[in-house]
Amino acid sequence: MVKVTIYTKKDCCLCETAKEVIKKVQADYPIMEIYEVDVTSDTDLYQRFQYEIPVVFIENEKAFRYKVSEKLLRKKLNRILQRGV
Repeated sequence: MVKVTIYTKKDCCLCETAKEVIKKVQADYPIMEIYEVDVTSDTDLYQRFQYEIPVVFIENEKAFRYKVSEKLLRKKLNRILQRGV
């Protein structure tokens, strides 16, 4: 499985758009495990990401902030699959 974590918060339109793109791509990549983390639930997370959300990590590596490119997400996932999960 490929771990994809999106750091988000409530009432964030960029976050909603990013989640839609990720879910769309997940239909073609069922190996994705998506975790959603609300940055307002933790003071340290909020301090770290408050000006960057949404922030998306793939396998604990920062992959996107603000916007998620469907094309680039697919490319990153393909690279991971080529290396072997």
